[in-house]
Amino acid sequence: MLKTLTSDQVQRFNEHGFIAPVDVMSEAAASELKARLEEAEARYPQELNSENRNNAHLAFKFMDEIAHHPVIVGAVEDLLGKNISLWGSVLFIKEPQSAGYVSWHQDATYMGLEPHDFVTPWLALTESNLENGCMSMIPGSHKDDIHHHTDTFDSDNILTRGQAVEGIDESKAVDLILKPGQMSIHHAKIIHGSKPNLSTQRRIGAVLQCFAKTHVLQMLGENYWMPVRGSEINESHVALPRPISDMDKSAGTTREKANQNWADILYQGAKFKRAY
Repeated sequence: MLKTLTSDQVQRFNEHGFIAPVDVMSEAAASELKARLEEAEARYPQELNSENRNNAHLAFKFMDEIAHHPVIVGAVEDLLGKNISLWGSVLFIKEPQSAGYVSWHQDATYMGLEPHDFVTPWLALTESNLENGCMSMIPGSHKDDIHHHTDTFDSDNILTRGQAVEGIDESKAVDLILKPGQMSIHHAKIIHGSKPNLSTQRRIGAVLQCFAKTHVLQMLGENYWMPVRGSEINESHVALPRPISDMDKSAGTTREKANQNWADILYQGAKFKRAY
């Protein structure tokens, strides 16, 4: 029995590789989370700046609550089954009238996770629309193999390596318009990207990248995971704890360890390495 999604939503995900919008919380609740993020940014500027926004769920309570939100986790369970773990998270923030963009790419390209049985919820804490650079998806592209990606290291490209798939027919793209408190969920292999924020407001997305079935393994680095739902245990997984409070000593160490592991994985074989 489905917990959160409808059978039509599950069917559309399987066919197109994504679903949106999915109502998670009220706009007021999303605004409260946004305020808590901005408070944490002010209090811990070095921990949440533009070069340090990975895996905040390991050290900040607002992001931990998002990672364990019953609607988000329930939707993931509807797609993957009851035994699921979280690999990591990213705060995707585009500042007002900034040039930052995300090139066409597939998440699974450099993550080193096998098999590709994982999905990414993207929760909007602000409006996400055409003006401020919402995500766009190429429907059905998740059914393809991993495409060749070129590492551009473009200074305006938000992705780690500026990785890009070339030759995409953008006329097929679907723009994911989200209100605060709504989310999209996309497949590990869907081709997607986003344009710059031309608005006068920040565009903030809290991204859980990714939730996976417990049989998924990290083939390039340490098998760090946060168990989220279910009782099935993979003995090769190293379980990461939830934070007790914002940036408590143990949480900060755990996040630093996870981020270093990510850097080793995502930049493996790259000619350059950025600070994030």
